[in-house]
Amino acid sequence: MILSFLESLGFLGIFFVVFAESGLFFGFFFPGDSLLFSAGLLASAGYFNIFYLFIGSFICAVLGDNVGYWTGKKLGPRIFSKPNSFFFNKNNLDRTAKFYERYGKKTIVLARFVPIVRTFAPILAGAGKMKYNNFIFYNVLGGFLWTFAVIFSGYFLGNSIKNIDQYILPITAVIILLSLIPFFTEFLKRKN
Repeated sequence: MILSFLESLGFLGIFFVVFAESGLFFGFFFPGDSLLFSAGLLASAGYFNIFYLFIGSFICAVLGDNVGYWTGKKLGPRIFSKPNSFFFNKNNLDRTAKFYERYGKKTIVLARFVPIVRTFAPILAGAGKMKYNNFIFYNVLGGFLWTFAVIFSGYFLGNSIKNIDQYILPITAVIILLSLIPFFTEFLKRKN
């Protein structure tokens, strides 16, 4: 089922998830890491072209962060006065702001590897009036490192396991379940 889901999702679906998770408010619940890792794993078995997968994901990650940056720049302080809802929780912005304070400009790179923070870091960079020249440099660097590391980790794991076709389903299922833990943890925190 997971294999057929990823196959039916195809390049455009994968690219949309990467784009949305990188800079749209509602994108925080998409499992970008697990999706790219699984797609890399499938690429090792010939289901996807690894070059197209990497280039498209990289471009969409950078474009998504740009949308997030300009959204933050345009909406600015209004973002912080927005009431909590299922898709928007001020705690996610607060968590990202603390991460931003701790790591400064390199947050744009480091946030790529932290679910939820990945979505809100470019928005805060725009709202915090980070210079666009600085932002775009770290955005491109972070987008490259993240997509390369995650996709090729899956790809090289797939190439190192003999008969990977037999293990794709359980490996992908475990990866997706692990990636959903932060989302469900956040959901349960809000319910209590």
